[in-house]
Amino acid sequence: MPAHTLARTPALAPLLARGALLSPFKKAALNRPRPDTGLPGTRLVLPGVRIDLARLAAYERVCGFPVGDDGLPITYPHVLGFPLAMALMTDRHFPLPLLGLVHTSVEIVRWRPLAATGRYELSVYVEELTPHRRGTEATVQTEVREGEELVWESRSTYLARHRNGEQPATGAPATDAPPAGDEREALPLIAEWRLGEDVGRRYAAASGDRNPIHLHALTARLFGFRRAIAHGMWTAARCLAAHGTPQSALVRTDFRAPVLLPGAVEYGADGFGSFELRGGGRVHLRGEVRRV
Repeated sequence: MPAHTLARTPALAPLLARGALLSPFKKAALNRPRPDTGLPGTRLVLPGVRIDLARLAAYERVCGFPVGDDGLPITYPHVLGFPLAMALMTDRHFPLPLLGLVHTSVEIVRWRPLAATGRYELSVYVEELTPHRRGTEATVQTEVREGEELVWESRSTYLARHRNGEQPATGAPATDAPPAGDEREALPLIAEWRLGEDVGRRYAAASGDRNPIHLHALTARLFGFRRAIAHGMWTAARCLAAHGTPQSALVRTDFRAPVLLPGAVEYGADGFGSFELRGGGRVHLRGEVRRV
């Protein structure tokens, strides 16, 4: 896969505008799939990345991590790589519409701790498209290197919903099995959190992800939500801040139902690496942490 090296981090606002503009055309194209539907065939690379310590501190505060630790929170490299992922997912060659794209899961491997004062190289590419029982799912791979060493990586899946039988042709079988049932016994309750209406805006300011569904009730209603919803990666980070992670760790989180803001949620964990966030009779996310 050819690499394209960037001189600086892409600005998110123009990318969001481009994604919104192209979304109606991409959505229409899902109804007339072509056998040559493909993916952006480029890996974006951003070298020489240094951490903005003020922005990092804001992220730590809103997510509940200790502020001022030398090491980066395990979820923070996702924030660093997000503009590159957005550049790929708003590219005209990316076949799924940005509007309505749902972050369904993330798997993170931290091979060793990352210092907040380090200098890193980011690379992001779209790994595959997979037919899904509700549409088509894209997998985005993010990697962080220090020198030649791979120190952190993640795989995020994003779902574009459309009718079965309209997936872009990928040669992979459709995922027909329903998601793991929420009928499992709830994990032991560890904490209850009351979430303010401003959580989405605070996380957006720290992460740069200013998707309108997270900011205000009015803008969220334009996309079918009664109120603003919390960022999925905020819910994952908040749980991991409470749970803790080994220095070398694998984290897997499945996002199941949106968290409405303001609201109240319950954090549960079993002491063996599993955790969940629930509220109002729904499971918002389930995850696990293990040592690697």
